[in-house]
Amino acid sequence: MNSRAEFKQGLMDIAPMLLAYLPIAALWGTIAAAHGFSPMQALLMSAFVYSGAAQFVALDLGTTGITLDMLVLAVFTMSLRHVLMSASVSRHMQAFHKGKASILLFWLTDEAWALLERRALQRPITPAYFLGAAAPLWMCWSLFSAVGAWLGKTMGDTSALGLDFAFAAMFIAVLAGFWKGAKTAAVLIVSALVAVLVKIYVPGAWYILSGGVGGMLVAAALYRGDGDV
Repeated sequence: MNSRAEFKQGLMDIAPMLLAYLPIAALWGTIAAAHGFSPMQALLMSAFVYSGAAQFVALDLGTTGITLDMLVLAVFTMSLRHVLMSASVSRHMQAFHKGKASILLFWLTDEAWALLERRALQRPITPAYFLGAAAPLWMCWSLFSAVGAWLGKTMGDTSALGLDFAFAAMFIAVLAGFWKGAKTAAVLIVSALVAVLVKIYVPGAWYILSGGVGGMLVAAALYRGDGDV
């Protein structure tokens, strides 16, 4: 399959997730507008930070009088899961040019990671497929953040619509494609329990990284070299 066909396939595979990105990006934009962001500022933050969870947390913490260093630390801990995702996907990028791989990994999100890992179970990941599957998410997130900020003053409190659950629903649907029985259930259950306990007892956003590490350790313990976890 040539590069154009690979890019098109990546775009087709990610297309359903784009529909979920649009309302959430717009929701973040409306909240950002309520905090004084202009449409251009919302677009730039989404384009350069590009971490939905971290961006929502940054807006929430920004109203609490938190110091800048603590705000940076909170956003940093929220984003540590990207280290784990990058390490995971990098296993399938050995043939990529290092410079190209570094650029592509900037666009790696939870949803793109899940899609790429599922793709790797069937055939090798190519740079063109990675670009087609990841870059459109970034474009939609950035653009509709600006749209949401522009409409923010007229839409009112959009959080009451429950659109923020679209991210969670979308990721649950993606994870369903990885289901392989009891071992998969064990990984998901332990990851969820660790995340909940850390959320309850440890201040900050460490529950995200802790849940990922907990699931990873269980997967490593159950793995027997046959790829059935």
